[in-house]
Amino acid sequence: MQTTSIKLPALFLACFFLLLSSVTSAQDIEPRRWTALPVGLNVLGFGYIYTTGDIAFDPLLEIEDATLDMQTVIATYARSFGFFGRSARFDLIVPWQHGHWEGLLQGAPAEAKRVGLDDPYFRLSVNLYGAPALDAKEFRQRAAEQPVNTIVGAAVAVGVPLGDYLEDKLLNLGQNRFVIRPQIGVLHTRGKWSFELTGSTYFFTDNDEFWNGNTLEQDPIGALQAHIVHVFKPGLWLSLSAAYGWRGETSVNGVPSNNDKADVLAALSVGIPLTPKQGIKLVYLRSETQRFTGADLDSFGAVWSTFF
Repeated sequence: MQTTSIKLPALFLACFFLLLSSVTSAQDIEPRRWTALPVGLNVLGFGYIYTTGDIAFDPLLEIEDATLDMQTVIATYARSFGFFGRSARFDLIVPWQHGHWEGLLQGAPAEAKRVGLDDPYFRLSVNLYGAPALDAKEFRQRAAEQPVNTIVGAAVAVGVPLGDYLEDKLLNLGQNRFVIRPQIGVLHTRGKWSFELTGSTYFFTDNDEFWNGNTLEQDPIGALQAHIVHVFKPGLWLSLSAAYGWRGETSVNGVPSNNDKADVLAALSVGIPLTPKQGIKLVYLRSETQRFTGADLDSFGAVWSTFF
């Protein structure tokens, strides 16, 4: 969205930036992240996500009827391994995006497009309880012998500022800062049903090259997500998910912006086997802000994966 025709107070630019970053964080709701895997398994995936919705800005920004259409292509890789006798996992996600924003700026139509790399992120997780490191044969045997099981895990995910970013633009795909997200989760499985709860905190480093030389800071964001999963047969499963994120006020040059987040998310995911070693996951995600500023977004996605 073209903004060069007006001078926006730095105090309100952080509100703008916070709404943009919510597009990426909304995709984080993910079922089965604590499900144990046999040691030595590699999982490669490619996916597409389409996100669309309305964005409500602070009235002082003089931006009205703003909408977003974002297309995201992702490449994913995961590897399971043993860590001091416990099952562990490394995940890498690299997103490429095409974003289109449009609306009314001071009553006149305006739009902007960005195409390029979004910030990739990696995640390292360890199951601390209930999931020993096992090879494929031992893994199958244990699953058959223990249909009721509880797993407790811990993880840290890090978003790396390698995405496309221009200091003189308000709208960017990359955030030009690290996002560090420690997590703890509990997974309880009873036969074909599993119940999962994850708590996360987002920590942000400062962006010292925020729009036109300003410095952006952001308080941590808290997040909770819960999932109910039913497995019909190996590879075929259905998940209902809900999540809530809060806090995260931003400051520009040390001036608070009074723009805490409060977002509610709901998702439906379906895993469908294609071959013994390939599958596809279909996802619908709805995100709604509980504040007078924020984004109401719908996301539709499909991810193909194979393991070896």
